[in-house]
Amino acid sequence: MSDESSSPQQILLVTGMSGAGKSTALETLEDLGWEAIDNFPIRMVPDLLSRNEGSAAPLAIGVDARTRGFVPVEIRAQFEDLSARPDLSVGTLFLDCTSPEIERRYNETRRRHPLAQGRPVREGIRAERELLAPLRKWAQMVIDTSGYGRNHLQQAMRERFAQGQTGSLTITVTSFGFARGMPPIADLVFDMRFLDNPHWVEDLREQTGRDRAVAAHIEADPTFAPAFAKIADLVVSLIPLYAAQGRAYLTVAFGCTGGRHRSVFSAETLAARLKDEGYEPTLIHRDLAARAADTVEGPVP
Repeated sequence: MSDESSSPQQILLVTGMSGAGKSTALETLEDLGWEAIDNFPIRMVPDLLSRNEGSAAPLAIGVDARTRGFVPVEIRAQFEDLSARPDLSVGTLFLDCTSPEIERRYNETRRRHPLAQGRPVREGIRAERELLAPLRKWAQMVIDTSGYGRNHLQQAMRERFAQGQTGSLTITVTSFGFARGMPPIADLVFDMRFLDNPHWVEDLREQTGRDRAVAAHIEADPTFAPAFAKIADLVVSLIPLYAAQGRAYLTVAFGCTGGRHRSVFSAETLAARLKDEGYEPTLIHRDLAARAADTVEGPVP
């Protein structure tokens, strides 16, 4: 028997709430070299694995309430049996999301919830959450995508499932708006609301921290340069310390009120500094596409 065949094949069950991002998760796994199958009939999983026997490629199997034969307790029992096989390394990932956020996503896309059956979306969500409770409790990994955009979920999947990246620190720099909620995953959070807010300059309101005029406005604030220099120096000094402790991932988040101006410029500037230091950070702007709104920013100062 070859060394390759003696290594257990990775099998990942991907499930969770409809609208929580399962399709994005599976697409990202495919990009990472996994074989991914969505809504595969549960009763055919053993046959699939027997046909795939000897394969070294990791396999992700997506199931949810739409899947034929979807009975959570039976799925759990079936995958627990697979876990006992020495030729397989079985994991479970559950994608969750708050009910109001799922309802918002369905209302935006005008898609029908699979369990609504002509009822309001929220009733379908409630029924699905009750149905999936055994799987969520059992899952080895749970990712809450409530505050995630598509890019953020893709990054979270890459951090957890990219092959051959052990031993190096994956750095993510993200911007966000406090008015739209804190990011669910962040190791270092810097509040940039002490800076003068470009939102209240009419010509800058619809622009973002990526635009030169907004950047010039922020840089003209006398508090920016000394404060940011200290923040950047702190982050640069901490990175090797996190790496020395065996950390695989580090997320640095910059927040402002709406997540479109000050936090975006700060994240862009730190990412550039880290590249100068020889790192390759991933840059994510969570709320960049959000509409500029006085109701979010608050009253005119």
